[in-house]
Amino acid sequence: MKVTISVIKADIGSLAGHHVTHPDTMAVASKVLSQAKKDGIIGDFYITNVGDDMELIMTHTRGVYDSKVHEVAWNAFKEATKVAQELGLYAAGQDLLSDSFSGNIRGMGPGVAEMEFEERKSEPIAIFMADKTEPGAFNLPVYKMFADPFNTAGLVIDPLMHVGFNFEILDVYEGESVTLSSPEELYDILALIGTPSRYIVRKVFRRGDDEQATVVTVDRLNLIAGKYVGKDDPVLIVRLQHGFPALGEALEAFSFPHLVAGWMRGSHYGPLMPVSQRDARATRFDGPPRLIGLGFNIKDGKLVGPSDLFDDPAFDETRRTANIVTEYMRRHGPFMPHRLEPSEMEYTTLPKIMERLKGRFKKAEDVKGGKESKHVNETSSD
Repeated sequence: MKVTISVIKADIGSLAGHHVTHPDTMAVASKVLSQAKKDGIIGDFYITNVGDDMELIMTHTRGVYDSKVHEVAWNAFKEATKVAQELGLYAAGQDLLSDSFSGNIRGMGPGVAEMEFEERKSEPIAIFMADKTEPGAFNLPVYKMFADPFNTAGLVIDPLMHVGFNFEILDVYEGESVTLSSPEELYDILALIGTPSRYIVRKVFRRGDDEQATVVTVDRLNLIAGKYVGKDDPVLIVRLQHGFPALGEALEAFSFPHLVAGWMRGSHYGPLMPVSQRDARATRFDGPPRLIGLGFNIKDGKLVGPSDLFDDPAFDETRRTANIVTEYMRRHGPFMPHRLEPSEMEYTTLPKIMERLKGRFKKAEDVKGGKESKHVNETSSD
């Protein structure tokens, strides 16, 4: 049977700042999804959070971009927002950029990752959810899962994987995508996805049969809203085993806590730290950026699980490294490379500060480009 997995997430308010989702908001969202399950709109669901983001994990048979499924998610977030407002939670309804549902939740603030496929006899999946970072944060791990044989042994020894994978890469500024093949176009893939603020690995397909392997939320809130309204806190769905990465290969891609954009006020680089569900709270400097992973099986459209994938001492060293990198980056304070580059800072509240300084910049008299100083003229012949 064909089944659709939909993961739709939003920040609808947080306890004590941008810290953690309040359980009462998750409870009211659960009531909305329970009713949708009774009504036959969705087959099953699971609600979780990472930091201040609530994730609605749903299975159904209605395909991607279904208006009824999206409306269920929208209503869940709206009801949760009401509770957040009643409790006085911080930034209640932050990711909801519209007052009413218009048939599709995409472009309205919440992040959406959906994938439809023919359910296998055993259908294992992993869902990775991050807080305090952007969709491009998954570029490096996805590349390692599906293109790096030093990470994924199946690329060498599994005949179904050995043919390689196609990467659909989205240019979020132009709204255009390109599909490139690995391993032949590996360098072209890296040329793009090495700039994760602009180019995002949106989907991956197995080349042998065009079977979809992954999907990533790609909505950038600052581009939708035209101003900074919070980092996008992405979700990645990965199908596992038998022609796809083994669970351990997918997890191995996160054993290196690489630097990602986001963290405090969406304006800093920091290490992506894989943590257990109980540690999915953004604390130090509103971070560092956190990642959780949940493992499920899908059987007859129902969710079996989850398993808390990073609740494992095997990742203690990764977390220790992330803490060391956190300390190192924090010591830079407001200086780059801790703070984002100017092009990314344009989408934060920094332009409001620059507006206050408008008109106070004067032409420098002693630098090249302005009037050269006497000292420069005297030494120009050396």
